[in-house]
Amino acid sequence: MADTGVVETLLQRIEKVDGGADSLEVAASLGVDHQVIVGAVKSLQALGDVISAELRSSKHWELTEEGTEIAEQGSHEARVFNSIPLEGLPQAELMKLSFGKIGFSKAMSNRWIRVDKSHDGGPRIFRTAESIQDQVREKLLLAKQGDAARLDEKEKNELKKRKLLAEVTVKSYWITKGNSFSATVTKQETELTPEMIASGSWKEKKFKPYNFEAMGVAPDCGHLHPLMKVRTQFRQIFLEMGFSEMPTNNFIESSFWNFDSLFQPQQHPARDQHDTFFLSDPSLAHGFPRDYLERVKKVHSEGGYGSQGYKYDWKMEEAQKNILRTHTTAVSARMLYKLAQQEKFSPVKYFSIDRVFRNETLDATHLAEFHQIEGVVADKDLTLGDLMGVLHQFFTKLGITKLRFKPAYNPYTEPSMEVFSYHEGLKKWVEVGNSGVFRPEMLLPMGLPEDVSVIAWGLSLERPTMIKYGINNIRDLVGHKVDLQMVYDSPICRLDS
Repeated sequence: MADTGVVETLLQRIEKVDGGADSLEVAASLGVDHQVIVGAVKSLQALGDVISAELRSSKHWELTEEGTEIAEQGSHEARVFNSIPLEGLPQAELMKLSFGKIGFSKAMSNRWIRVDKSHDGGPRIFRTAESIQDQVREKLLLAKQGDAARLDEKEKNELKKRKLLAEVTVKSYWITKGNSFSATVTKQETELTPEMIASGSWKEKKFKPYNFEAMGVAPDCGHLHPLMKVRTQFRQIFLEMGFSEMPTNNFIESSFWNFDSLFQPQQHPARDQHDTFFLSDPSLAHGFPRDYLERVKKVHSEGGYGSQGYKYDWKMEEAQKNILRTHTTAVSARMLYKLAQQEKFSPVKYFSIDRVFRNETLDATHLAEFHQIEGVVADKDLTLGDLMGVLHQFFTKLGITKLRFKPAYNPYTEPSMEVFSYHEGLKKWVEVGNSGVFRPEMLLPMGLPEDVSVIAWGLSLERPTMIKYGINNIRDLVGHKVDLQMVYDSPICRLDS
């Protein structure tokens, strides 16, 4: 709100004049900044039809700071000319002057001076004219006095190019009396109170009109992280395909369920401290299904179910070690074992999307913790063709239709396949996931029927999120360096399905 004194002074000025008043002239006569008068105009406009204000704009030429200096002291070239005595001046001394470099170039162009390079003490500058006319200064003086109209466009543009003259647009208001003009300011009421209604005083009050077009204040609310938005889309795809979500709320897992149950040997490099986080307290897990544990031990150390096993001394101490799970396949193993305990087998389709932990070297695309997306289908007589068909359906719902499969190796799947998709932006095939058929050495010790096959596939959540939201560094997506404004501004995720 503008100062009340300025507002009332402005109203009194308008009341006295015939026609109207210019806001610039009013500001000059009152000795205040023009923006103060503009504020008063805006305040009066908010009160209704007290005044009428028409916005006007005009252009005029003004001297720049350098232009003002030249109007007072002369152009650079004229000052160079006047600095040179009849016997000449060494060029090196001239260049030490603040106006020397620019003035030398302009004076040479005007042929006011010449350079004698044959002099023993180095190049020397001499005058070539007896007298000069400093036209640049004369033109700037005209502009300073408000006579810029006497200069033609070419002359103005020349001075503008040298940054000595600038064209300035001035906006002001032409203020006249409105239909409800009053020399005094009457505060408008913003609220109709019960007291006004009871006394009838509302009839004499002036009320401020309501602005029904005004936007309301946005309520404070939380914002979903981009990872959670993409997770919701993936979850929806699995649910549309008839999958059930596995419980993945246990980040701490035993080595038995994370590795041994998946037919992953105890000497495997993934079980090293450089790849896995081990817990110190509690360091060991207990309470395994005894019969199942013995069958797992046997298939590892002696073989069975058509396999010769790994032929090593399987140790209970290794299987008991607690770790931060390295994949959600540990949850799949638990769910499949639970399925095998049913009296009658029934086909299932499971999925999970949750956090896993690896002792990785951190860089732009790797973190020590990330999210894994996993799909598992268990049914009788499933083949590699069924796996390819489900993968085509799954990735088609993601908007990925060009797929290729490459043979790979996993300890717990055989056959195994890496899944590649053609990236239209990169114009090349890129890996988008891993898949395979779970080995009999993993499934049969659980107690599943021999004719039951389990197909599975997995991919990360972070990589598709980075691609979808154009994030190049994973540390900008997850971790303490995340910009909260990015979380607030990120749009809803819609996969190109």
